[in-house]
Amino acid sequence: MKHIYLNLKRFDVPTEFGGVNRLAPVKDWGKAIVSGTQEGLKKYDPSEVEFAQYFPEAHLLGAVEALSEGSPVQVGCQGVYRMDTAPGGNFGAFTTNRPAAIAKALGCSSVIIGHCEERNDLNGVLQEAGVTDTAAVNRILNKEIRLAVSRGLKVLYCIGEKDTELDRWQEVLREQLEIGLDGVDKSMVVIGYEPVWSIGPGKTPADKPYITKIARFVKEVTGGIDVVYGGGLKVDNAEMLASIDEIDGGLIALTRFTGEIGFYPDEYLEIIRTYLGK
Repeated sequence: MKHIYLNLKRFDVPTEFGGVNRLAPVKDWGKAIVSGTQEGLKKYDPSEVEFAQYFPEAHLLGAVEALSEGSPVQVGCQGVYRMDTAPGGNFGAFTTNRPAAIAKALGCSSVIIGHCEERNDLNGVLQEAGVTDTAAVNRILNKEIRLAVSRGLKVLYCIGEKDTELDRWQEVLREQLEIGLDGVDKSMVVIGYEPVWSIGPGKTPADKPYITKIARFVKEVTGGIDVVYGGGLKVDNAEMLASIDEIDGGLIALTRFTGEIGFYPDEYLEIIRTYLGK
């Protein structure tokens, strides 16, 4: 099984507000993305490849409502909170947070957890509180994963090492995997590998041997969980990533990095065609 994920981050912000959204008015943005991609994805065998798209919460209802009959798109959200509603317990005192219960109720079937941007945010909060325990973030993410899975949500769990961690990448990734997946039904999880040290302007992208080495390590530690490349699946690297047997898919974000930078449905479909070879 191949897995193609789309993390739409905050690509909904219009250009006049400093964002990259030239696609549709904000109120129609989620609908426009699902409508603009689902027909092109229907040609792929759902037993061979799955497609999940992670939207900011404001766009979940529009995305779900745009799903056509037999749509291959799994609408997903960008994270869940470390606590959830419970009968006889907390029925909704979660101001500003998104428990797994509402993600499911809104129509989500998948969630991305542990993306490097989420890890950076959690680390920043913990540092402000004086916490230096490097495992703390992984423990929080473990709670999120457990609650997501308990609600029947599939999880893309992201891991990765920074440039300051390259000399001990095995230790860092093993901690992220072992703590993050502790007590989790692994059949509901796919691992997204983000080489944080290689992502961004001016940085050298991770090459095929390095990605292959990491994917083998992850499969060894996890007992064979599927691994996708989370450093950005693009037209430029799609054929290379497709040639790595240990990689089971990829995570797409922006589709255009020069000129009118942004996410465009037709370019998203082109990336998928290039990666899958059809």
